Amino acid sequence: MKKQIKYKDFFQTLGEMKTYLLLWSTQSFSGLGSAMTSYALVIWSYTQQGSALMTALLMVSSYAPYVLLSIFAGALSDKWNKKITMLVCDTIAAVSTVVMLVLLENGGLRIWHLYLINGVNGVMNTVQQPASEVATTRVLPKKYYQRVGGLRYFASSLNSIMTPIIATAVLGIAGMRAVVAFDLFTFCVAFVTLAFGIRIPGKEERAAEQEKLLLSVKRGLGYLRKERGIFGLIMFLAAINLVASIYDAAFPAMMLSRNGGSERTLGMVNAVIGLTTFAGSILASFVGKPKSRVRVICNCLLFSMSTENFLLAFGRTPAVWCIGGFLGWIAIPLMSTNLDAIMRLHVPEEMQGRVYSVRNSLQFFTIPIGYFLGGFLVDQVFEPVMAAQPAGSVLIKMFGSGKGSGAAFLFLVIAFAGIFVCLYFRRNKHIWLLEERNL
Repeated sequence: MKKQIKYKDFFQTLGEMKTYLLLWSTQSFSGLGSAMTSYALVIWSYTQQGSALMTALLMVSSYAPYVLLSIFAGALSDKWNKKITMLVCDTIAAVSTVVMLVLLENGGLRIWHLYLINGVNGVMNTVQQPASEVATTRVLPKKYYQRVGGLRYFASSLNSIMTPIIATAVLGIAGMRAVVAFDLFTFCVAFVTLAFGIRIPGKEERAAEQEKLLLSVKRGLGYLRKERGIFGLIMFLAAINLVASIYDAAFPAMMLSRNGGSERTLGMVNAVIGLTTFAGSILASFVGKPKSRVRVICNCLLFSMSTENFLLAFGRTPAVWCIGGFLGWIAIPLMSTNLDAIMRLHVPEEMQGRVYSVRNSLQFFTIPIGYFLGGFLVDQVFEPVMAAQPAGSVLIKMFGSGKGSGAAFLFLVIAFAGIFVCLYFRRNKHIWLLEERNL
């Protein structure tokens, strides 16, 4: 009898989440194709330039439009049909990928082309993201909001596992053309499914059309000025993103150039991180509502920041780096699900596009800064400092010698920076007041 009840509950849940699961699975599949192309281009750019800064600028060019335009994109998204917005943005991004392949096949691809293409894709992602957030809210019952964060990290972690494995294999066997072909195939699957298989209810577009763009932006900003707890969380994540993006800029430089590092090592550590977030996302999907969402967010981020970076700094072998990746990422999905639940439950649906877009500008403006800063610090500060060290010096004993040791030194610095950020924002009283609102 109990088994029958469980099966009934399972199929009821599946039925209630059917539309979202179809949207999530096909968009995640398309994300795998895009991630494979991006991964291949990172390897291509680093082998061409040998510079952490030049490679980091690929991400800067993606995030800069996102940061600069997000504050307006959400207001526009609230005015536009969500499905059409997502379809148009995906199509333009796919066309830019084809342009990149044509340039590469004709021997004309240059690093500045990738900056431009990433910029275009960044603009499309800027417009699409708030539309996607609102679409998720519309097709999903409130009681499943906690699971959404877990499922998102499930897809993200699965892509992290598969991307280095599939991309490296396909790139080595069939070249960049096959990687892009797979990317375009996944785009077609997602496009057709969204266009013909998913209905996204429309609620506020007609009313929002009557509201002027600047007024919409002003309302989003006004909401965050009033809601100090939500604003405090956004600033917390902005500071974390600064540290994390410095990490992201230094990570491939160290993995590709350090003694014991290689493309294979980079792929292996990324795969471990993917497996870890995969496991963490499964856990987060089934864990119930905690007594304190804010406490979970703070503790998860503190644990992440106080483990992985130290092991990356002092580790000398792929095994140690993999352990660092596990410790640094196992708690992140749980943090994300609770952060997502707070935002989705607290912000009124009719305001979500505007508020999320303002959030994106504030929370993510530190990412391009961090990427640039990370690449610059590796190339111009920490690598030269380590290269100038005499044999047997304290720094050589701590971080080793040769290219990549400077990136290891930088990981120690950002480890302490991350811990400081977590402890500082943990004292923000406005964030803790969110606990009184039964979220």
